[in-house]
Amino acid sequence: MSDIELIDSHCHLIFENFEKDLDDVVLRLRSRGVKKLVHACCELEEIPKLKKISHEFSEIYYSVGLHPLEANKWDPSSKSLLRRSAQEDRRVVAIGELGLDFFKSKNKTQQIDALIPQMELASELELPVIIHCRDAANEMIEICDDLSKKGKCPKGVLHCWTGTPKEMMEFLDLGFYISFSGIVTFPKAQEIHECAKLVPSDKYLIETDSPFLAPVPHRGKRNEPSFVENVANFMAQLRSTELITIAKESSKNAEDLFKFDL
Repeated sequence: MSDIELIDSHCHLIFENFEKDLDDVVLRLRSRGVKKLVHACCELEEIPKLKKISHEFSEIYYSVGLHPLEANKWDPSSKSLLRRSAQEDRRVVAIGELGLDFFKSKNKTQQIDALIPQMELASELELPVIIHCRDAANEMIEICDDLSKKGKCPKGVLHCWTGTPKEMMEFLDLGFYISFSGIVTFPKAQEIHECAKLVPSDKYLIETDSPFLAPVPHRGKRNEPSFVENVANFMAQLRSTELITIAKESSKNAEDLFKFDL
């Protein structure tokens, strides 16, 4: 049994490759000291499944939201469905995974039309947002800055950070947290290594983004929440500190952002 306590701030466990062994996955994460995890939502139709597993396993909290690559599914009723889902279950700790992705899709207007109402809803409900941002940092910063000037920018986290140190500083200036995934363990991810060294101790989270992006030494395998310890270990090396320090800092930051048990 691990004597450290960790929080996996972003994962996906309802995908089909976990269906057969979810109980074992939970046993393994418990054995590695993972006390809480945030299951991110990508599509509105996932919400009933997320609610079900969060009530089956005490470690699992979740978000509700629409991923930018699903932006074509946003419609006039989506916002009220998200509001209702967030308000009826205390296991909901965030709105998302929302954001912009211009790497895989160029439907910029459609993505923004799905993003802004979700950001405003999070602000209204005083919930943080989980932001997916790929090849879209400038646009995302501009939108957040504009919302901030209107007093409508929620707190939140840039999940699975892949940006530059300069972009990170701009998001930090807007009050966001930065979350590091298994990518931070990849040898060629030099800019992400630099960000991990520079990020303030009270502004970072760690995550697996399971089942994707398994950290070294599990590359090529299905990722799972127990591997968040590998992310923490590598962060400790980069920041010239101990695993226990990374565990304590990242867990406190996740508690501060998501307010799990309030």
